[in-house]
Amino acid sequence: MINFSQLNEDKGGKNLHLEHIEDEILNYGITGGRASINFLQSLRDMLAGSARSSVNMTVKWDGAPAIFAGIDPSDGKFFVAKKSVFNVSPKLYKTNAEIDADLSGALNDKFKVALSEFSKLGIKGVLQGDLMFTDDVSKETIDGVSYYTFQPNTIVYAVPVDSSFGKIINNAKIGVVWHTTYTGKELQDMKASFGANISGLRKPSTVWMDDATYKDTSGRSTMTATETTKVTKSLSLAGSTFKKINSSMLTKFLRLQDSMTGALAGASLKTYNNSKVRVGEKITNPKQHSQGYVKWVEMSIQKQIDKAKSDKGKAKYTNIQKEYMREVSKHVNNLTQIITFQNHLVDGKMEIVKKLNSVKGLTDTFIKTSNGFKVVNPEGYVAIDRVSGGAVKLVDRMEFSFNNFTAIKAWDK
Repeated sequence: MINFSQLNEDKGGKNLHLEHIEDEILNYGITGGRASINFLQSLRDMLAGSARSSVNMTVKWDGAPAIFAGIDPSDGKFFVAKKSVFNVSPKLYKTNAEIDADLSGALNDKFKVALSEFSKLGIKGVLQGDLMFTDDVSKETIDGVSYYTFQPNTIVYAVPVDSSFGKIINNAKIGVVWHTTYTGKELQDMKASFGANISGLRKPSTVWMDDATYKDTSGRSTMTATETTKVTKSLSLAGSTFKKINSSMLTKFLRLQDSMTGALAGASLKTYNNSKVRVGEKITNPKQHSQGYVKWVEMSIQKQIDKAKSDKGKAKYTNIQKEYMREVSKHVNNLTQIITFQNHLVDGKMEIVKKLNSVKGLTDTFIKTSNGFKVVNPEGYVAIDRVSGGAVKLVDRMEFSFNNFTAIKAWDK
């Protein structure tokens, strides 16, 4: 397989952001597109029962905030931290006083519980996870069932009160899902690897933790021959479309995208695509979508023209608008092929996600709406290449991403 680990890392070697598998062609051009096809092939083989597959699968939990915990190599002391852990001047919390000096409100309380409880686990290196709950577990009755619920972000996780797992949640002071491991002699030089082996950690009753590994004890996630054929067909269509993409034009287009920073950031193709997701609109006509993107660029830069106070400022952005319109228009035909390619990847991805969703997870999952609770699938999954250590996310964007933009969040309560 193509090495995805290079595609995931930021400049410091830290693996802090996952991308949708279909977007890798927009992130890394032809290399990313080819890697996406190979990744989906490996996922298909894994779910078809092939022992040759080099992919591991984890569940993407919708936790918040991201939290880091482990030992500071410089002094051997235990710490918890936010994402600033790998800054040149890292912010590590080793005492309650350090938390008080930097955090307030609910975040202050959560990190104090994390410092106290995670120090009991015996973590040797550094782990990253998503915080799921502290003292914010509620009791809710949904569709006649009494649940313990927690909502760290968009999804409401619900565990039946009378279940064995319910008793574990009720006894715990904190819940976390660990998903990434960091190793190295200094914090700034640490390298990330997806996955977290928590089997050697101590397990006090006051901490509920999971390693996010996809668990299928029923065997229901094995694909049938018909399901495998559907994925293979999508991959075949993606492959034939991929060959029609003009590599040099794609490179030029991505350079154009990279130049859309600052005031022009809203003109990017990803922003345009997300505008469709926000309203639950599928991209069914790639040609029309590509032409619509040209209009999107025009409208995005028009906002800067309208904002400009001086004639000189307006003239500047008017010239920029003309230049970008001219350049983006050159890419409509190639962009049509790219979007068609992405659609085929999404079709294959969704067959896989649908199969993974068929297995009952640890909790029931809902979103909170103005009319009560609505049943939803988990946020998605993360596929990890065992050979390279790289990973991509598999998310039903039309469900989760739409929910993420529209549902009542934890902080909206």
